[in-house]
Amino acid sequence: MNEEVTVTILPEKENEKEILYEIFRELDKKNISYKKIEVKFNIIKKSIDARRKQVKLVLRCRVFDCENEASDEKLPEWKKVGNSSKRVLIIGSGPAGLFGALKLIEYGIKPVIIERGSSTSERKRDIARISTQGLLLENSNYCFGEGGAGTFSDGKLYTRSNKRGDIHSILKIFAHFGADKKILTDAHPHIGTDKLPAVINAMRNFIISMGGEFFFDTKLEAFEFESRADSPDP
Repeated sequence: MNEEVTVTILPEKENEKEILYEIFRELDKKNISYKKIEVKFNIIKKSIDARRKQVKLVLRCRVFDCENEASDEKLPEWKKVGNSSKRVLIIGSGPAGLFGALKLIEYGIKPVIIERGSSTSERKRDIARISTQGLLLENSNYCFGEGGAGTFSDGKLYTRSNKRGDIHSILKIFAHFGADKKILTDAHPHIGTDKLPAVINAMRNFIISMGGEFFFDTKLEAFEFESRADSPDP
């Protein structure tokens, strides 16, 4: 069994027993047999229905048995890349750069990340100078630096689009590196500016531990191409 069902419960009844009871009711409506197997569930989305006086929780659940436990709860299998002969240069350590680095490590390729701004610790001090001294550094501010523009400005993670990739897998990685696990189920997941820098630091430290490299305060301005005897003609 591997089914998705949506159940509605009162907030004070949000526990495993009550949720399972409502899940069984939904499975009965679908004529799905469950009485001879051990049923488990994961909440994949939680939202609040406050349209009436009685506030209710709406839970979308993935229901499965032990033999068919959902494999999408697993994290990627990252590999050590310190001695890899394959390298990819990533420009910028914003969300795309960090997740690009993690994807390369998954395939055994060494990421080398170049960031024009500073690391989060230095960037935090640079941002403080904006309000205390009126001093704006061109390459280390709210827009530029480790983690990208959202690191010190907000941290919202929700999107109206569900057709551009596996959003849940991204949230799992954020949770793995220290974000509150509530983001895995909240309808509008939000890490928060107070917590996001530590999550970004954990991601960076992991990438380095796997063999990736970071160069902060380094601005890419041009490429130099070198001809090789074994390279095909352009």
